[in-house]
Formats: sequence, C-alpha cells, structure tokens
Amino acid sequence: MDLSRQYAETRDAQDPIGHFRTRFHIPDERLVYFDGNSLGRLPLTTRDRLHDAIDREWGGELIRGWDTWIDLAGRAGDVIAEGVLGVARGEVILSDSSSVNLFKLASAALDASPGRHVIVTDDDNFPTDRYVLEGLARARGLELRIVATDIDAGVDPARIAAALDDDVALVCLSHVAYRSGALADMVAITTAAHRVGALTLWDLCHSAGSVPVPLRESGADLAVGCTYKYLNAGPGAPAFLYVRRDLQARLRQPIWGWFGQRDQFAMDAGYDPVESIERFQVGTPPVLGGYAVLEGARITAEAGIPCLYDKSAELSSYTIQLGEAWLGDRLALASPSDPGQRGSHVTFHHPQAWQICQALKAAKVIPDFRTPERLRIGLAPLYTRFVDVWEGMARLRDIVTSGSYREFEAVRGRVT
Repeated sequence: MDLSRQYAETRDAQDPIGHFRTRFHIPDERLVYFDGNSLGRLPLTTRDRLHDAIDREWGGELIRGWDTWIDLAGRAGDVIAEGVLGVARGEVILSDSSSVNLFKLASAALDASPGRHVIVTDDDNFPTDRYVLEGLARARGLELRIVATDIDAGVDPARIAAALDDDVALVCLSHVAYRSGALADMVAITTAAHRVGALTLWDLCHSAGSVPVPLRESGADLAVGCTYKYLNAGPGAPAFLYVRRDLQARLRQPIWGWFGQRDQFAMDAGYDPVESIERFQVGTPPVLGGYAVLEGARITAEAGIPCLYDKSAELSSYTIQLGEAWLGDRLALASPSDPGQRGSHVTFHHPQAWQICQALKAAKVIPDFRTPERLRIGLAPLYTRFVDVWEGMARLRDIVTSGSYREFEAVRGRVT
C-alpha cells in the first residue's frame, strides 16, 4: 500500500462527506483527535443554539420557554429514531443517563416476565451495564447468567444461544464492544432470544451515529444509548432510550415521574402513565442538553448513516494497515480485522499501552486507554480525516520505535 502522506491527502480530497468537518469547532489543526468515541467535538450549530437558548429563551422568555421546551425530548428522540437508528418516530425519547435508562428498561422487562428468573449478559459488557444487572438480580433474587466472551473478537452468537432457555427473561448486551469495537450480530442474537420467549435490551452507546443499527430488522425490543460520543452532544448530555412501539403500553418502568404522567399538570394523586414513549420519562428534562442532542443528531442524520459507516470502515482499515506496516512487530491488533465485524474504533495491545497513551497526548494526539493494556483509536467519520490517521499513526510509530514512552509515568491516573 501507499504509505505516503500524499495518499491520505488524496483520499480526503475524494471524501464525499469531508466537508462536514467545517461544521465543528476545531481551534488547533495540529491536534489529532482519536477520542470521538468517548466525547465528540463541538458542532458550531450547537454553540450558536445554546447561546440563543440562554440569552433569548431562558433570559428573555423565562418560564414561558416551557411552551417550546415541553416536547424537546420527543423532538430530539424523533431525529435520532429516523435519522440515526432507522426506526419510527415515537419509538425513541431523551431521558436521564444510559445507566438509569438501562435500569428502567431492564426492570420493566423483568416485570413483564414474572415467571422467569434469569438475566443473560456477557463478561465483557460495559461495566455499568453489568453492575446495573447485578444489582437487579440481587434485589429480585434472580440469576445473572454471564457468558464468556473473547475481549478482542466480541460476543459469539452461538455462545449466547447456548445460554438461553425458557427461564430467561432478558438478554442484555452491547451492540459494539467498548473495548475492542467488535460488532455483535444483533439479528442472530435477538432471534435466538425471541425463540425462547426472552426480551432483548441493547446498549447502543458505541453504535449510534457510527454504524447501522438493525433494531427494526432484528425485531429488538429495547435499547439505550448515550449522545456525547458520535452524536456530539457534549459531556453529560442526556441519553436516549428505544422501546418498540407495540411494547410501549405493556411495559411500566419503575421510576414513576410526572413527565410520564398522562395529564402531568392535572397534578392528580394517582400515577396514570401515558401509553406512548413518554411514559419512560421521569422528571424535568435538561433543556440545554436536549438542544445539544437535537443539533448533533441533525448533523448525523444529514450526513447519513450509510455514508458515515462506509467512511468509518475505510478509516479503521487504513489505521490497521498503517499499524501493521509501521509497527506490526510491536503492536498487536486487539479488534476484529474484518471491517464488517467492528464499529468505529480500533484497539491495539501493548504491554506499556498506558505510557504510550500519555506520550501520544504529549505529542498532540489524543487516544484513550482501556484495560488490559489496550490503546483505543477512535475514528469519528464526521470530522476525522485520512490525513489525521496518517499523522497520528506516524507519531505513534515514532514514539514506539524510539522508546520515548518509557519516560512517562507507568501508574495509571483516575481518568483513562
């Protein structure tokens, strides 16, 4: 392959969605940002929208702003539904955090299957998901059945199917593995779960905005996801949840709040939840965060998931090719090699991955680190260029071959 920077520049010139990079706040062009899979860049429209919301709406309208804000969570949810997840309006809504939404939907699913006693997940599922499920299992006296997973190759549908029986109430997995980027077969796993009468709950945090999500094709029941990664809604932005339309009136989530009430301003004593997706809301939604989600999701929908996925696969393949050519004997690939089997980040293994990560940051390349000894390269197709990949991997090559990373502290910090 052509290892020259000129090749990367040519690829960028041919990129049909390359112009979306100009829609983001990028004050330092020399900084290579490989962490959009943890926190996306700031869209310029979001900055402008928040300024307007603060100055004109909050500052000028005051409480009258609720005439506009009251349905913001649903409006943003509809953009995510149609433009990001490929499902129908009214099946997605903004609410709380991913962890809280996971608890709400898992609880609702368990309540809907009172005669069943098993929750199935895998041992490489994102930690907060496992903690939430463990807490639910302990509180309800249920079995949490944990399936062993290869942390590089990802979830094996056959192993999940082998763990299923008529006592399983819920299967809860991540669509894209947080550590390796491995892409789970949602269709095969959901089909197997439905065959034994179980419901499925999917974590889409590393999927939404980067890869096609086959909720509709698989018949998946429930899903949650964050908005601050590939949807670029900012740190702590509200999460979203998906409930298939035919399940909405049947499921009742455990946190009964006034934003799920049928007539919330009647202030009635009894809880009577609306039958639509709004019943999965709880309290007053964050307006500024909701606007940030709306703007970020709009940009993603405008670019289109098929185009974003195509570029993501090309960027990640290019990253792997450069890594093999320059550092094949020093870095081990810890992600699936087949682009059809991974999401939008590439992971490498090295015994001193933490020190390499710190050395890269000092060289103005921002990746992130995950245990055990993994270096993650996040590739956000809305604004990551091929020349960013070339430059970032070239600096990684120089750091590893020179051994300069050994000058950095080996003890991990709290934030990785």
